[in-house]
Amino acid sequence: MAAPKKYPDELRERAVRLYRTSNPRPTFRQLGEQLGVHHEALRNWVRQAEADAGERDGRPTSAEDEELRRLRKEVSELRRANEILKAASAFFASVPR
Repeated sequence: MAAPKKYPDELRERAVRLYRTSNPRPTFRQLGEQLGVHHEALRNWVRQAEADAGERDGRPTSAEDEELRRLRKEVSELRRANEILKAASAFFASVPR
């Protein structure tokens, strides 16, 4: 189970919206201090929002991240099932008939 989020989703959305609509744009450190958020967390949220909007290359979107997590979990489950089947096959191959 994943660790609980340190910051609520509403705060993340508000922080990203404030950063993107501010003119002139504040530094991540300035806005982070105003909102009580670590500046690196704010920077990551903005970068992810840009990737989700198709404005940033080189970073997967949230949907791609979710699919990757799901696929990794599925691979893990399939590997576990494969190990069980291998062990069962070895056991039954060694049982005299």
